[in-house]
Amino acid sequence: MTRQQRWTTAQIPDLTERVFLVTGASSGLGLATAREVAARGGHVILAVRDEAKGRRAADGIAAAHPGASLEVRRVDLADLDSVRDLAERVRAAHPRLDVLVNNAGIMAPPRTLSPQGHELQFAANHLGHFALTGLLLGPLTAGRDPRVITVTSFNHRKARIDFDDLAAERDYRPMPRYDQSKLANAVFGYALQRRLTEAASPVRSLLAHPGYATTGLQTDGPVGLVSLLFGRLLKPFAQSAEGGALPQLHAATAAGVEGGACYGPDGKGEMRGAPKRVELGATATDPETGRRLWEVSERLTDVRFAFPTTHGTASP
Repeated sequence: MTRQQRWTTAQIPDLTERVFLVTGASSGLGLATAREVAARGGHVILAVRDEAKGRRAADGIAAAHPGASLEVRRVDLADLDSVRDLAERVRAAHPRLDVLVNNAGIMAPPRTLSPQGHELQFAANHLGHFALTGLLLGPLTAGRDPRVITVTSFNHRKARIDFDDLAAERDYRPMPRYDQSKLANAVFGYALQRRLTEAASPVRSLLAHPGYATTGLQTDGPVGLVSLLFGRLLKPFAQSAEGGALPQLHAATAAGVEGGACYGPDGKGEMRGAPKRVELGATATDPETGRRLWEVSERLTDVRFAFPTTHGTASP
């Protein structure tokens, strides 16, 4: 891209009457995304784990942008019962959903299991978003220029999915398991587009990664050396949450984006900068990996995508 062509939030179009759901919208990339969408007139559903924190975030957006259209909904993406509850409430309130931003994530906590017995990072970062997307496919299909944006990381390129030990019973190393969850995001987003295309669905699936942005992801969950490295030593090299949110905002709002594409920063090493289309790792686009992860995710979530071409829902 030339400097004149670099995309900024000034290029976000009017979003009046469009409905966005952003997970993890109480802070970091999610909050930055929600703020920009609301500023352009979009209705934003802030899906958050801490409802009080979410309401404070919504109040801050409303103070900066009087008249912003906002609602706060609680969800714990690591808990599939909570995901189902959110999907049910959103479907009841919004027969049409235009954009789903699968943004929320956790990074490198001590080994913990979700309520359903899944490794926490795989559960919160991948399985929860897989289930939420499937359960909201009906309202998305009814949307205008509907899109699903799944946020991955450039770390997905060095990761592998340990299908034989997804619960990390034999081997738990925090960062490799985080990287695995981000690869799962990339595999899912790409495989989803393949299935949407086959179904002639109007929904597009896109991916985005923030480069290296300073958010609570690096400080609120990691322990030990991971917290020291990302929370302190490398922090001076990180861009802001607002900068990190640009690729997902571009994917969610720009004209001419292609289903299955991934957007990330245009700077050196894709660490920071304006959004551009970037390459996914080979594993992310591998059909066999996509098939295998899809089948495992259906089994672990008990959610099967119906891929309606008109109004409909995923099978709960």
